[in-house]
Amino acid sequence: MSNSNTSFTARPGGVLSGTLRVPGDKSISHRSIMLGALAEGVTEVEGFLEGEDSLATLRAFRDMGVRIEGPDGGRVRIHGVGMHGLRAPAAALDLGNSGTSMRLMSGLLAGQGLDVTLVGDASLSKRPMKRVTAPLAEMGARIDTADNGTAPLRIHPVDGLRPIDYAMPVASAQVKSCLLLAGMYADGTTCVAEPAPTRDHTERMLQGFGYPVRRDGARACIDGGGTLRACAIDVPADISSAAFFLVGASIAEGSDLLLEHVGINPTRDGVINILRLMGADIEIRNRREVGGEPVADLRVRSAPLKGIRIPEDQVPLAIDEFPVLFVAAACADGETVLTGAEELRVKESDRIQVMADGLQAVGVDARPTPDGIVIQGGPIGGGRVDSHGDHRIAMAFTMAGLRASAPIHIDDCANVNTSFPRFVDLAAGVGCAVESNDG
Repeated sequence: MSNSNTSFTARPGGVLSGTLRVPGDKSISHRSIMLGALAEGVTEVEGFLEGEDSLATLRAFRDMGVRIEGPDGGRVRIHGVGMHGLRAPAAALDLGNSGTSMRLMSGLLAGQGLDVTLVGDASLSKRPMKRVTAPLAEMGARIDTADNGTAPLRIHPVDGLRPIDYAMPVASAQVKSCLLLAGMYADGTTCVAEPAPTRDHTERMLQGFGYPVRRDGARACIDGGGTLRACAIDVPADISSAAFFLVGASIAEGSDLLLEHVGINPTRDGVINILRLMGADIEIRNRREVGGEPVADLRVRSAPLKGIRIPEDQVPLAIDEFPVLFVAAACADGETVLTGAEELRVKESDRIQVMADGLQAVGVDARPTPDGIVIQGGPIGGGRVDSHGDHRIAMAFTMAGLRASAPIHIDDCANVNTSFPRFVDLAAGVGCAVESNDG
């Protein structure tokens, strides 16, 4: 585990250039372990993200009796135990900072007949879990939460689950995935309808493992009682990690950067669409499909950005990228307005408030609203920013240093390792003037 006193110093200036492959996609890395563990046969994974979140998922399945080799340079071999082969762990499964692990595993384990407790760190223990435990209860699952509906989650054995036809009140890929995974253990057909499109990695990967998912517009349906068959997975580079460099190269004058093998799943490409609306120069090259996921190389060159009203239909497609998009807005000419993004308040931190506080600390006019923010572009000064242990906020302010007039000191950065190991080294390697300080 990293030192919780880790801080970053982003010094002014810098030009981003060269070629970079950011670490593998976190969402796909989690799901490769979960489905590989339940499959018949050996699943081979390339490009696995060796960050703390996905490693927490890997350890949890080892603790339930699954033999997993690696990770070794992003390569993992998962010896599947079949749909009913997991064993109850000897102790609670500690999922660290990973909301994805906790929400998806609550569905995957709800119908397995096992007694399992899921715990997490202080930040994860504050995140809302009723959104998954309530619909799972409708399916017949028995899951105890803390009094306020948060972790720890204690999953009790039940005799099987009932199918559900569920309309999600809030667009959330984690809730959708949780219920589809639970649906594999229900007697009948489970359907989930979403109010807006969210990432579809679970549906794509289930198909890759030979488990059919039917999609009809906003609904996804799955029949219980099927089987997963092992397959090969090549994890694309994470667009959420690439986003920092898409913004950095856009705002640092003279930059020309190539990001390789980036996943451009249409349920995740909001950051590209929003930056292009702001005037960014992003070229999508060498489009291809790898293991059911669309992948491309992204060339980004610096360009003058303009403030926009962010289209609400892009919000679920860019939900994890807003911290760094707020930095782009701070560097844009004019006003940027975000609405319809109340989900940002229940991420690893309250990302609306924490970003507004940080931007104000470096002299940017940023006004939080209940469901978004209003940012006036202008000069960025130096200052001290508290990331509140949120990896994406720490990395966003690192990019702000490219346009700052004095150093930006960013506190509480250890959790960057949850999603982006070696972030500081890779950023410095392409031209960011950033350093990490421990203790």
